[in-house]
Amino acid sequence: MYPWTSPSYVPSIPNPQKSTSPNGFDDQDKLLSEAVAKVRSQAFQMKRFLDKNRLMDALKCANPMLSELRTSLLSPKSYYELYMAITDELCHLELYLNDEFQKGRKVADLYEVVQNAGNIVPRLYLLITVGIVYIKSNPSLKRSILKDLVEMCRGVQHPLRGLFLRNYLLQLTRNLLPDALTPTIEAEGNVYDAIDFVLMNFAEMNKLWVRMQHQGHSSEKSRREQEREELKILVGTNLVRLSQLESASFETYQRLILPGILEQVVSCRDAIAQEYLMECIIQVFPDEFHLQTLDPFLKSCAQLQPGVNVKNIIISLIDRLTAYHQRNGKLVVTHSSEDGSHEIPDIQLFDIFSIQIAHIVQARNDMPLEDTISLQVALVSLAQKVYPERLDYIDKVLETTEIILDRLNMMKISHNLPVNHELCRLLRLCVDFYNNILTLIQLNHFAPLMEKLDYISRKSLALYVLMNVFENETLIPTADEVDSVLTMVMPLIRDEDAMESNSGEQQTVPSNRSAQDVDPEDFAEEQGIVARFVHFLKAEDPDMQYKILQTARKHFGSGGTERIKHILPPLVFAAYQLVYKYKSISEEDENWDKKCQKIVQFCHSTISALAKADLPEIALRLYLQGALVIGKVDYSNHETVAYDFMTQAFSLYEDEMSDSKSQLAAIILIMSTFEQMTCFGEENAEPLRTNCALAASKLLKKPDQCRGVVSCASLFWSGKKDGEEMRDEKRTLECLKKGVRIASQCLDTGVQVQLYVELLNHYLFYFERGNSLITVAMLNQLIAKINEELPNLEQSEETKQIGVHYRNTMSHIKSRMESNDAGLEISFAGITLSS
Repeated sequence: MYPWTSPSYVPSIPNPQKSTSPNGFDDQDKLLSEAVAKVRSQAFQMKRFLDKNRLMDALKCANPMLSELRTSLLSPKSYYELYMAITDELCHLELYLNDEFQKGRKVADLYEVVQNAGNIVPRLYLLITVGIVYIKSNPSLKRSILKDLVEMCRGVQHPLRGLFLRNYLLQLTRNLLPDALTPTIEAEGNVYDAIDFVLMNFAEMNKLWVRMQHQGHSSEKSRREQEREELKILVGTNLVRLSQLESASFETYQRLILPGILEQVVSCRDAIAQEYLMECIIQVFPDEFHLQTLDPFLKSCAQLQPGVNVKNIIISLIDRLTAYHQRNGKLVVTHSSEDGSHEIPDIQLFDIFSIQIAHIVQARNDMPLEDTISLQVALVSLAQKVYPERLDYIDKVLETTEIILDRLNMMKISHNLPVNHELCRLLRLCVDFYNNILTLIQLNHFAPLMEKLDYISRKSLALYVLMNVFENETLIPTADEVDSVLTMVMPLIRDEDAMESNSGEQQTVPSNRSAQDVDPEDFAEEQGIVARFVHFLKAEDPDMQYKILQTARKHFGSGGTERIKHILPPLVFAAYQLVYKYKSISEEDENWDKKCQKIVQFCHSTISALAKADLPEIALRLYLQGALVIGKVDYSNHETVAYDFMTQAFSLYEDEMSDSKSQLAAIILIMSTFEQMTCFGEENAEPLRTNCALAASKLLKKPDQCRGVVSCASLFWSGKKDGEEMRDEKRTLECLKKGVRIASQCLDTGVQVQLYVELLNHYLFYFERGNSLITVAMLNQLIAKINEELPNLEQSEETKQIGVHYRNTMSHIKSRMESNDAGLEISFAGITLSS
């Protein structure tokens, strides 16, 4: 970055008389070195003559020094360095003339003398230098001298030379501009003269700057644009000077300054100049001025060239005014007019921007669609920060955006397009600001705008909405709201093809995207999020909660097998919780019994859907969980319903499960569930116990049979009969003996020993709990079998684990035998601890 990027510095431009393109860095360095050497030589002579009070000779030396600025061979950077070297030397001349003025020298004569310089460039530099001293020596001539100087500078029409010459004028006059409404001496001028001076200088500099674009070959266009970008601060400094005029009131700005600037900006018809200068206006003038001149400024935006990025200009203005509101907490502006009265207008910022942006979009057919949407994003940001309570403003912007997209027939906008990115940014801005999905569904045009996106983008946005729900712990308390929310996040609930066929919409590009097209881990993660969301569908009123579950069921049921296995189970569990809730308010609601029956029917049909979708393991677990819930909620006919849930689980086990590992896990799960239930009379309990034992004995693998049959023993010991634990010693022992018999049939010795160790633990369990039919001899017989076979096993990790298990069992027996606990009723005496 060059020093001319600061308003306190001045840059330069090449001269197209010979060639506007530099010959190379080496040539530039050489040309610059030669020019600077000449400058220093002439400057040295000039200062020698000034020291000897030989002013005319000094001016003769200054003339060739300044003539170096007539070059056309230097690049902007090199020209700038040369310019700075020369103007530094001119400071010595200015200081000398100031001293001479204080000594009484006639400056007016000198002002006429320097106008006789041969070349116009050195003549005008000298004229400006002397003219500044002339003003200081005679302030009464300030107005005429300033007007004279700014007019004479028109004599240099070469872009580079003219820009730097006028910048020199602007720099030297920065502290001399008249800045009073009513000066003590009228000839000194007032603030209006200063405004005229700067506006004229600005207009001429802008013309020179624009003219640079049209010089040279078309192949050098990009280089010229880069050079113009580097030199833009020269033109912008004029606006800085205008903003620094303390006597320039809002009325002056509105009547003179802004119209003068905007006229020049619009008329120059140059995209680079227009974009920079509009941005410059925003940055240098006060916020209060902008607030009250939005209409003319925004109307000018509609008249800018097609290449101007109007979006950035408007967004910059919105950001600045929004920041002003956040600092001051209001948009009421107080200022004093020139007649001394006070005005306190209330600025309707959103209305003004909304109207003018609509005009700009309509007037500029060249504006990219993504830029149009970006303007709507800026409007939403403005409304949220300045009018946070006005939800209608947000909906109005969303409606406008929807109309724009409909007009262009934009449907299913691909996630690869820039307009998709901007539209997602608009919608996420709403999500982030309100942090409440219940507010989003009040926006009538939020969901329709989501529909404009393609499936990938809608799904991504739906996930974003749900994560916001989790972060803010937002509960959805009514069925209508649940319906609206689930419709909004539909891409997470259905495949794209299902959504399209259901809506009847015709896709622009067929996608055939389904759950199978997504990475399994990613799919499981997103469905886990949806499943988690189920627990946020919650109402305080249980009747409303039931309606919510029904509404959610309608949405979730159409998601396909891959989705419902994630989503429906939490819905069933939510329904089970509702059953408990009705039970807790049974004294307040006389119809709680019937309502519980309806909920159980709801759960039954939902689980049946899972079973029909070839998800037997999930359905089985939910049936068993339902049986437990029903058994604990004592409503009418609950035993029959619980029995039906258990039989449904048995049916799934028998009809749908063929894998031996799954069968064993299922039958043990069924038995452990049945063991906990207290609602069954013997009429229903006995068939269930018998079926469990029969199913266990029919398992394909002998080890599974053994473990299943032994597990059945608990049904005859700790299972419930008429509400009390059973103590059927005979049938318990039969299960254990049958397990030993099955284990003895295993051909794999390692598996056989492992089963014997497990059986020994089962025998010990019932022995300790007082089953009188289990004897020490039975225990010793098992111990003997283990001791006989265990040493013969091949060493492996499994064998090691069996040995550890066996040793732990024997340690337990030993501790029991050595126990002196007086309360111990079971005698372990006679058990053989070693072979």
